[in-house]
Amino acid sequence: MSHIPQIKIPATYMRGGTSKGVFFNLTDLPKAAQVAGDARDAMLLRVIGSPDPYGKQTDGMGGATSSTSKTVILSKSTQADHDVDYLFGQVAIDKPFVDWSGNCGNLTAAVGSFAISNGLIDSSRVPENGIAVVRIWQANIGKTIIAHVPMVNGAVQETGDFELDGVTFPAAEVKVEFLDPADGAGAMFPTGNLVDDLVVPTDVVASGSLKATMINAGIPTVFINASELGYSGAELQQAINSDEKALAMFETIRAYGAVKMGLIKHIDEAAARQHTPKVAIVAEPVDYTSSSGKAISKQSIDLNVRALSMGKLHHAMMGTAAVAIGTAAAIPGTLVSLAAGNLERESVHFGHPSGTLKVGAQASFVDGQWQVNKAIMSRSARVLMEGWVRIPGDSF
Repeated sequence: MSHIPQIKIPATYMRGGTSKGVFFNLTDLPKAAQVAGDARDAMLLRVIGSPDPYGKQTDGMGGATSSTSKTVILSKSTQADHDVDYLFGQVAIDKPFVDWSGNCGNLTAAVGSFAISNGLIDSSRVPENGIAVVRIWQANIGKTIIAHVPMVNGAVQETGDFELDGVTFPAAEVKVEFLDPADGAGAMFPTGNLVDDLVVPTDVVASGSLKATMINAGIPTVFINASELGYSGAELQQAINSDEKALAMFETIRAYGAVKMGLIKHIDEAAARQHTPKVAIVAEPVDYTSSSGKAISKQSIDLNVRALSMGKLHHAMMGTAAVAIGTAAAIPGTLVSLAAGNLERESVHFGHPSGTLKVGAQASFVDGQWQVNKAIMSRSARVLMEGWVRIPGDSF
């Protein structure tokens, strides 16, 4: 019996922030995968090693977590005044689908670096030394992101002394600006309220409802008070990810929140839209020890936040969720702002399982609606491996 041999596709394996994924230049993909559709999805699933009923992605490039089951496709921008088009695909681990409904804020930090190194940006816009300002069109959500990429002697500077909780080694700092970060074409607060009573089944909470701030900024996110669910907000991954009942509860909240936000019409549709919305719990600052053993004092942070991604508590914080946190913190009256003291602020320093993170946002109330001009945070990025990824030729 004959078998079709493997093919090889140019690819780069990169870390961006606290995530890592496989990056492709659109024109390097097989012809059938250069356009959106089943062939592209099947190719990316095989690259990452999904669906894997064992949940390990052993036969692919994925790392069997939401932070490491990611793909990126980049191309010269088709948009005026932009340098590169960025398309992000979140690959399910144990199911055969790729979710294109949102962005990855962490991997955004690596987009500019890849684009420069792979000739996707006009050389006149890239200084020999200094900071390259890369104008990114985030194609999933139709938004502009600006990455400030350090350059030394004509090459992207990757090494440095910038430390990011959730990443073991220091690297060069990449500042990322999310312009007009309200996600999608709708209102930042799709229900029109800063806080809603989210109706959920009584097996979630006996009262049948939870206070919730539902916001479209960075990525659609449902914020819940940790105390309403019996949490302190200082939990680490194991406390929630080892509790199947808790995970099911959070998924139920996420599904009902998605309907309330107008992202889906029925809760049954949530299973096919795992990447968005996110669900997160917020709480006032408390002392805790991070997953690395680092002591975090309540005096050093404004609030604690724990967020779930692809059905599990994230080991640190998703970059897009950090934008949602910063945006909500800048708007008095949201659950995030209330947990942080309900003060007017342009930045917030929050605790997450791996440590802390600072994110800035500028909010204003215009014509009866809240608007945020941009959110800013610092990440880092690094090439881990480059060359070709191989998959069987009949995979797509």
